[in-house]
Amino acid sequence: MDSYSFGLVNYSVLITMLLISSSIGLYFRFSGGRQKTNYEYLFANGQMSALPLAFSLMSSFMSAVTLLGVSAENYSYGTMFTIHNVAFGLVTPIISHLFVPVYFQLGVTSVYQYLEKRFGKIARLAGSVAFTTQMMLYMGVALYAPALALETITKLPKSYAILIVGFVCTFYSAIGGLKAIIFTDVFQSLLMYAAVFSVIFVAWIDKSSLAEIWQIANAHGRIEFNNIDFDPTVRHTWWGVILGGGITYLSVYAVNQGQIQRYMSSGKLETAQKAVWLNWPLVSLMSLSSSFAGLAIFSKYARCDPFTTCQIQRSDQLMPHYVIDTMAHIPGLPGLFVSGIFSAALSTVSAAMNSLAAVTLEDYVKPVYEKVKRRKFPDERSLCAKLVSVFYGLICIMLAFIADRWGGVLQASLTILGVVGGPTVGLFSLGMCFPHANEIGGVSGYIVSLLFTFWIGFADKPPPIKLKAFSDQCSHYEQYYNSTACLSNFLPREPSHEYFYIYRISYLWLSFIGCILCLFVGASVSLVVNFIKNNPNEKKDPNMFIPPISRYLKRQYTVCNERSAANLTSMAGLDGNLEMKKFYEFENKDGAHSNDAESRPCLK
Repeated sequence: MDSYSFGLVNYSVLITMLLISSSIGLYFRFSGGRQKTNYEYLFANGQMSALPLAFSLMSSFMSAVTLLGVSAENYSYGTMFTIHNVAFGLVTPIISHLFVPVYFQLGVTSVYQYLEKRFGKIARLAGSVAFTTQMMLYMGVALYAPALALETITKLPKSYAILIVGFVCTFYSAIGGLKAIIFTDVFQSLLMYAAVFSVIFVAWIDKSSLAEIWQIANAHGRIEFNNIDFDPTVRHTWWGVILGGGITYLSVYAVNQGQIQRYMSSGKLETAQKAVWLNWPLVSLMSLSSSFAGLAIFSKYARCDPFTTCQIQRSDQLMPHYVIDTMAHIPGLPGLFVSGIFSAALSTVSAAMNSLAAVTLEDYVKPVYEKVKRRKFPDERSLCAKLVSVFYGLICIMLAFIADRWGGVLQASLTILGVVGGPTVGLFSLGMCFPHANEIGGVSGYIVSLLFTFWIGFADKPPPIKLKAFSDQCSHYEQYYNSTACLSNFLPREPSHEYFYIYRISYLWLSFIGCILCLFVGASVSLVVNFIKNNPNEKKDPNMFIPPISRYLKRQYTVCNERSAANLTSMAGLDGNLEMKKFYEFENKDGAHSNDAESRPCLK
């Protein structure tokens, strides 16, 4: 394995993938409207169909972090994490039928326009700044993951891989706009599936059956689906995975600018809803296959763990290490795997860059421009959006160079999504579901929940305890044991009970806690403010609420208006009779006034 060379064929496969991705960007740069307007560049002219949208939604969420991190998760900690697929199914109708219709009703360009309409400019600014911070950090992790894989397989330094992926992604995203991103996502999604299934297929051949892979994992304690412990410090339980995973899924698909842009690019609510439903099986297929790939890898290393023997230093290197170990003799297959990992990173980073460009223009540049210049922002030109995309691409590359300090890619990415995503879901849910909520309550709840989740999310936490690994059948790897890198894998760690209790809470609970805290504080403060102002029945635009509440408010307003109209008609008739009586009395008096307008009584 030390003498392994990636080879010309594998490099050719990888380069071909990068060229195809770039070519798609070039095609959309010089076709159609040539990306000259912001609407075409950021929203594909509202012409996208459901199937490519579904693939794009899936690939932008299931990044290289998923392919590497989920497989390593199942290898090292067991299968409890796969329960989050149940959460995906539970929240899909919530996204499709509650959240998405609101955006179409209001016709927003930036999802944070909703927050301004509902809670004011401060809420919009807070939401967009939090999103920008979240996505820049997440892009760094998403770009670091394939660089790690390429370094493991090809021995190419991570810095080269980061630069290659970063610049290719920036290139086709900047010139081709959302159309290029969506159609590139379709192509890259197929490569992602190919990469994962290649691992499963090789293990299947090695063990003769998929059942054997499952039995080996079960015999070594990797199969677990029944942990219903209510203790939030337990890393993965049904409650943590369902609640935390569900809120994280909502944060990505219900209130994330990148996904909302895709919904709006369809131009029709029905098309967007169809894409959400098609996305669910695509996401679950990728997640479950990545999970089984982890078990497939374990079937080979069950008695010779590469981490224990220090053949690898990070669990995220597990799948690339397996590829070298089992596919090196098959020309092109390692190249296909690396292409799949790269594709996963490209799709995620390109989606983030495009959404950040939209948020930057709509929430930062446009308001300042219109205030200073006192004229409308020139939406017909997309040059500014392209320059902003390039800027975020460079930021992403810089952050990827320090992402290795953030721990395992899966936990790091879910922590980043959770600390911002949970409070953001809470804020949008407060606005869409609680008519009494007001600006002070919404902003207060959001800030309090963000401070809490950032504090807990990035505090010093006890390291997770892996399931027992064995190395009794790999004596030929003894040369690794004396290395400095190997010794660092087994340094004594502080017992978990020495940590503050809140720091021991599982990372999956972050998003749920952030959401509930925002809702509780926001709703409570709103009640107090309404009580003080003595204005609890202020009318709100029904279109700003989820459909059931919107319909209820419209009925209430209709009844109220009908009653008001009836009262006004009744009062008008009464007043008219009284005035006419006064008029006739006035006309019959001696010395009646003339019919000049000035001399007639005022009929109100």
